[in-house]
Amino acid sequence: MSAGFLAILLVAGISSPAAALPRPRDELYWFDWWEIEKKVWPITKGKGVTVAVLDNGVNPNLPDLRGAILKGVNPSEPDVGLSKVGKDRKNGGHGTAMAALIVARGGGTGMMGVAPEAKVLPVVGHRGGSWALAIDIRYAADRGAQVISMSIGSATFMECPMELQAAVAYAVKKDVVLVASAGNEGRFEDWRNWPANCAGVMTVGGLDGYVKPWPKTTPGNYMAVAAPAAHVGTINWNGRFRLGDGGTSPSAALTAGVVALVRSKYPEMPAEQVVQRVLATTKDVGPPGWDDVTGHGLVRPYRALVDKVPSTAPNPVYDRLRTWQKSRERPAAAKSVMPSRATKKQSATRSRGQTSAWVIGAVVFSALCLLLGGWRIARNHFK
Repeated sequence: MSAGFLAILLVAGISSPAAALPRPRDELYWFDWWEIEKKVWPITKGKGVTVAVLDNGVNPNLPDLRGAILKGVNPSEPDVGLSKVGKDRKNGGHGTAMAALIVARGGGTGMMGVAPEAKVLPVVGHRGGSWALAIDIRYAADRGAQVISMSIGSATFMECPMELQAAVAYAVKKDVVLVASAGNEGRFEDWRNWPANCAGVMTVGGLDGYVKPWPKTTPGNYMAVAAPAAHVGTINWNGRFRLGDGGTSPSAALTAGVVALVRSKYPEMPAEQVVQRVLATTKDVGPPGWDDVTGHGLVRPYRALVDKVPSTAPNPVYDRLRTWQKSRERPAAAKSVMPSRATKKQSATRSRGQTSAWVIGAVVFSALCLLLGGWRIARNHFK
């Protein structure tokens, strides 16, 4: 083989960065929607980014995930350990399925994630409710996750629990982008989900295979963006590929993968600007303008990577967080000007003294009035 021919082969290999990865399965239709192979992967595949997947665990030994999964942790239940709650068999391997949508590398079934060079940190927990999830969020933020993916939720009529909202604010302060699924309850009364309804979380609604709003999406005035929800194929705990209506769980995982791509392309960009960029480059779907099922529209990774986004572009996700933070500051300010116990005692003493003085004054005044009144009556009588 000639040296010239070898040189041509080398140049061809260098100029085709996506060639090293297997071709995604045909069922993964969002690769065509987003032109992942053609436009996105030549720019970035997510290298250098860690995505924490808060779920019920990930099987790291599957060929499709080999080398992409970091050691799993169970911070909210350390005494139980990963052996009992981290095997991810419940729900057919939900955590594994979500991780595969983000970082799968096609070594077994041909399952590919949108950010195959990123890493997933499995954080097992959530069994203890909002308190456990708050612990998990803080743990992921402290362990260097740049993205937190939460394809989980608890249907409720309530706002985001205070301890959970505080954990979200903590992670945002650590420069983490938090992504959560909207929920699959549909438009039922006033259902909402946490952590989807927590301020500072980028909430993801669902779309069907025709880029139409997925009707089972739980709506909310906090909806940010939308991604595929119907007929989403991925792998389970045993590494078997399956196709089904995953709902807004895969919508959130896919969006977290897109965020990982943006963070890889712009490693110095603050989380707030990353979210702003993703929001500003969506494609409006459903009713014109923002709506409570698809938010600002379909996530578009290529546009999020290359478009010029002005610093003045809207960012309602962080606006909601700032509103919450201000609401916390007002009670604190009010508390700071409230009198101390000693001041209250002095005030009470002063008040009692002033009351006594008023009473004495009133009695004296009344006596004088009576005296003067009597004198006037007597004078008039003897006139």
